[in-house]
Amino acid sequence: MGSVVLNNVRKSYGDVHVIKNVSLTIPDGEFCVLVGPSGCGKSTLLRMIAGLEEISGGEVHINERNVTEVEPKLRDIAMVFQSYALYPQMTVRENMGFALKMARLAKTEINRKVEDAAELLNLTPLLERLPKDLSGGQRQRVAMGRAIVRKPQVFLFDEPLSNLDAKLRTQVRGEIRDLHRRLKTTSVYVTHDQIEAMTMGQMIVVLREGQIEQAGTPLELYDQPANLFVAGFIGSPEINQLNGEIVLDNQRAQLRLRDGSLLRLPAGLQVSHGQRVVYAIRPEQVNVVNAPQEDALAAVITAIENTGSDMQLFCDTGGGAFTSVFKQRLAVKEGEKVWLQPKLNGIHVFDADSGKRISGREA
Repeated sequence: MGSVVLNNVRKSYGDVHVIKNVSLTIPDGEFCVLVGPSGCGKSTLLRMIAGLEEISGGEVHINERNVTEVEPKLRDIAMVFQSYALYPQMTVRENMGFALKMARLAKTEINRKVEDAAELLNLTPLLERLPKDLSGGQRQRVAMGRAIVRKPQVFLFDEPLSNLDAKLRTQVRGEIRDLHRRLKTTSVYVTHDQIEAMTMGQMIVVLREGQIEQAGTPLELYDQPANLFVAGFIGSPEINQLNGEIVLDNQRAQLRLRDGSLLRLPAGLQVSHGQRVVYAIRPEQVNVVNAPQEDALAAVITAIENTGSDMQLFCDTGGGAFTSVFKQRLAVKEGEKVWLQPKLNGIHVFDADSGKRISGREA
């Protein structure tokens, strides 16, 4: 196994800068997810680690070896693609063993490695089938098996689940997590799906326009987003955001919304009177009360969604649209007026101009 280290890596196509001085360390054995919107550079960055994309500057190190100028086949990595990339005329056994055959391993050794990987992935009964006879989930497992037999230093996954339906995605997601727990091979996984990132990653790297916005554990990004972009990208339903300005009264900070109403803020904020900020809170960090209170936000329920396990309220407030999520089933209806009471330790405040976080969670 091996660590992956990027030092000021850059990628440009003429005057277009796709990756901008990215530095990142992925420890040995870590499962790291690169996530971000389409066009943010995450797949390009993965291909640069693999050696499939020439870098414009900086260095790539795998297991403390500088591989910046090393051919892909000599980097000791294995890549699993979105498209499976299986040879249609070859059986599962032949597909999984093809790279080993090209490396001129003995047939008995190839069979042993293929059968070990097949057992790990529950593919043993399918070894003599052709790809056309497999489901999407089975084909993806074959693609993973082909990577496993090589026992690489690093696994690279490029949106491997995007061709699967929702149920299969959940199933294969669990299989990949289980596989990593057993093999403990350093893995770098690209996805645009933040739910996938949150449920799979030990480490998440959020990218935007070729730069890292924040890197950390899933809960670090969820509980302490560094900026508005990360706060809005991580979490489903999306975090609520209300624009307002700071009102200081005897050093106590409050938020004045566009309708003039005031909301309480955590103590100790480094803010100034009249400063434009964005108040953000996760939908599950809100209570509903039936009477006006100083720290509650007046709202009208515009829609209700019951998923069985959760109840979501969509509301219109003096500060804009607002979503709240509850495990309990509330006796409320559309058009009803309620008061939303944010939990003080769940409030995030960001500077409206820079987007940077200016408050931490109150203990």
